[in-house]
This record gives sequence, structure tokens and C-alpha cells, in this order.
Amino acid sequence: MSDERKKMQTVTFLPPYIKLEQFLKLASAVSTGGEAKNMILSGRVRVNGDVCLLRGKKLHGGETVELEGNSYLCKVLENDS
Repeated sequence: MSDERKKMQTVTFLPPYIKLEQFLKLASAVSTGGEAKNMILSGRVRVNGDVCLLRGKKLHGGETVELEGNSYLCKVLENDS
């Protein structure tokens, strides 16, 4: 049996936040908004280790999102000014 773990992918978005449903599309974890909705409402998405059933949950950066064995780190794009 292999003990391989998939590496956490960092996904960067514009401030101040992104909704969970949009984040899943941006991360290419799902193909469509409908697929994101179904994944969230069926309890298959975790935010910071807890099942999240809120499509509109606001992610502000620093959260970890998990879906089907893949992990994504939310990161806000920083202004270089």
C-alpha cells in the first residue's frame, strides 16, 4: 500500500475575499458552478478540517480547503505598491 499524499496547492485570489463556490472553480477542483454547488451541499468539502455546507462562505486567506483527497491553501494576492 502506498502512503503518497498529494501536495497542497496554493490558490491566490484578489482581496478582500472569495466565496467557496468560486474558489473551487478557480482552483480547478470542479469544472462548473453546478458541480461546486453539488459538492458543497453533499458535504464533500471541508474548510479548515470542518465540513462546510455554505456555498457563499467567504474565504479571506489562510484557510485550507479539502475536496476528494486534494488540499488547497487560500491566499490573498498582495499589493506590491
